[in-house]
Amino acid sequence: MTEDPYGILASWLGPDVCSYRGVFCSDAPEVPIFASFRVVSGIDLNHANLKGSLVKELALLDHLSFLHLNTNRFSGTVPDSFRELRYLSELDLSNNQLSGLFPISTLLIPNLIYLDLRFNSFSGEVPDELFVKDLDAIFLNNNQFGGQIPMTLWASPASVITLANNQFSGSIPFNFGYMSSRIREVLFLNNKLTGCIPEGVGYLTDVEVLDLSFNSLAGHLPTSLSCLSEVEVLNIAHNQLWGELPELVCDLRSLANLTVSYNFFSGFSLDCARLFFRNVWFDFSGNCIPGSDMQRPPPECMGIPGGGLSCLRIPSTRPLACAGSMGQRGGLNRVPYAFPSLP
Repeated sequence: MTEDPYGILASWLGPDVCSYRGVFCSDAPEVPIFASFRVVSGIDLNHANLKGSLVKELALLDHLSFLHLNTNRFSGTVPDSFRELRYLSELDLSNNQLSGLFPISTLLIPNLIYLDLRFNSFSGEVPDELFVKDLDAIFLNNNQFGGQIPMTLWASPASVITLANNQFSGSIPFNFGYMSSRIREVLFLNNKLTGCIPEGVGYLTDVEVLDLSFNSLAGHLPTSLSCLSEVEVLNIAHNQLWGELPELVCDLRSLANLTVSYNFFSGFSLDCARLFFRNVWFDFSGNCIPGSDMQRPPPECMGIPGGGLSCLRIPSTRPLACAGSMGQRGGLNRVPYAFPSLP
């Protein structure tokens, strides 16, 4: 460490490391009580504004269960030796100046469940293994990651996945959602994603926040969005989506914020118009809805980017009864959406 402007490390003197500021100790695991001794089990130096680098010798603290170093000025790369931290469950390196490719060593930490790398300068592609690992939280936003999102995305057991503010390109994996029933938050905003929103998103039945804004997604919205019964925030603004906003999207029972601004939607149903009476924030500005205020100029609506892309799906014989939970409106029964069969 080369700079310590707040004097955080002034207490790091003498043999009693357990008294150092930001250092936490506990009894060593897997040691008989009569022979127990204290080990360093955690380091929390969040918001210390320390400047320096992460040295390989950190792995000598092999009983660490958490390492919290967010909001500092650490630079360089993550040491390969981190793979030796067999008890580590939480690794927070966010808001630093770290760089290089995705730190593979973090995926070799056997008990890691929380990985936070956001607000750094990591680059390159994200490895397939990231979404296979048994992580509960994956924070990669505000880096320079690029390439396609791995197809293994659907396999992740995480409850939170944030890939926002990177340079991911290509389509969202078509099988996204088919296996990720635990997920609560999905943030893919401000990337370079293209193509359709996949049908599998409807399987994210526990998702509460879904933000796909500021990409180049195109075509119609999948009807399977009607299955997102727990979603509170749905943001698909600043894309190239078109057609009519589906009524079933506006009927979502838990909805608190629906943002579809700056697309090319041509209309919406009365159920969408009633969102204001449900105290739901509904922003549909910058679209192509006749008779509405704050819409695109008519010439912009003549040539829709990606207008030749059809995202209309052919239902299969494998229904998922999700829309039925919304009951009946206007005397019409909701028909359960039928998801495509997996190979």
